[in-house]
Amino acid sequence: MAPFLDEARMDSEDSIAALDSRQTLRALATAGAQVREAVDLSLEAGIDRVAGGERPRSVLVASLGGSAVVCDVLDLLAEPGSPVPVSVRRNVPLPGWVGPLDLVIAVSLSGRAAGPLALAAEAARRGASLLTVGAAHSPLAEVSAQARGVHIDSGRGRTSSRTAMWSMLAPALLGAGRLGIVDVDEQVLHATADRLDEVAEACRPSSESFVNPAKVLAADVAAGVPMVLGDGPLAGVAAGRAASMLARTARMPATTGELPDDAAQVVACFDGPFTASFGGGEEGAVGAGRPVDDIFADPYLDGPPAPRLSLVVLRDAPPQEPSTPEQAAAVGLTDAVVRGARDAGATVSEVTAQPGAPVTRLAGLMATTDFAATYLAIGLGLDPAVSPHVADLADRTGRGDR
Repeated sequence: MAPFLDEARMDSEDSIAALDSRQTLRALATAGAQVREAVDLSLEAGIDRVAGGERPRSVLVASLGGSAVVCDVLDLLAEPGSPVPVSVRRNVPLPGWVGPLDLVIAVSLSGRAAGPLALAAEAARRGASLLTVGAAHSPLAEVSAQARGVHIDSGRGRTSSRTAMWSMLAPALLGAGRLGIVDVDEQVLHATADRLDEVAEACRPSSESFVNPAKVLAADVAAGVPMVLGDGPLAGVAAGRAASMLARTARMPATTGELPDDAAQVVACFDGPFTASFGGGEEGAVGAGRPVDDIFADPYLDGPPAPRLSLVVLRDAPPQEPSTPEQAAAVGLTDAVVRGARDAGATVSEVTAQPGAPVTRLAGLMATTDFAATYLAIGLGLDPAVSPHVADLADRTGRGDR
């Protein structure tokens, strides 16, 4: 049975105030301001001094948990044209090839996450250059200072790595941009901040459910079993972030995929028990052999209908120039997957990026799904920032959003 989503909660100021104890929606709305503040803090900290102002032999990026998206975005943006290799590491050990000619970017909102902290400390011991992002006066900041690296303060009032993503991502992108590893500078980041402001305005709490894109998406996802699909590498990173936010914020387990590699994996699910075309199962089993929307089903005799598949398709912006054969084939593949999902009776939602630089397009996709996951939590009657089970895990192991 699909979970019950009370859409009235998403439109009610009182319900939002009661459930959103740590003002997650407000924090997400500050994403544009986070980018602008991060640019200022990076310049004040001497971002031009990263790696002595010289291009390193290689770059290793260390972040995990709620900060893990920093690794994913840097890897994505560097891949097309970086003159040096960029690799990702979540935890120790530091690869043996890292040495004085390399740069390590370590990110942790608290400045205490064990993995990035240990990697930064070992990189410093080997004489590698350091760029660190996190709380001021933290162990990570101390490691950077001792190694004569560059440390960027994560800013004021940042309490969750999930909602402070841009405070950590923007300095890392700016530093990599200074070294020619990614095509990002202050102008691109300010345009990204403007895009984040536009999404925040469209997804504001006072915008009613039938016109608010994030609330509409939340209602669609709540209808069944979510699967988030990106139509290429950029949207694939956004899909990974969306699945993480759905699980961590809305407590909805979600699978994720990226085209073209995961096309067969996604389409195979259209034959499964969460679509109207399902006809398997043992005779007499609940839901076996009958469509999800069977109007003749008796809820007392047959039981509640099975939840349907909710496919969320994240699309990159269409090319402004005439598309290449490869781009046309990619669009055709995405369209075919969407048609197959609809034919199978799945709920299909599409979010398309607006034109701009890659990081700007990515920002719009991620911001929309961030808001959707938060509204979904509120509609389900959950606090988007507080999970008793996560709190219990943190008490037992010391692990949480870092």
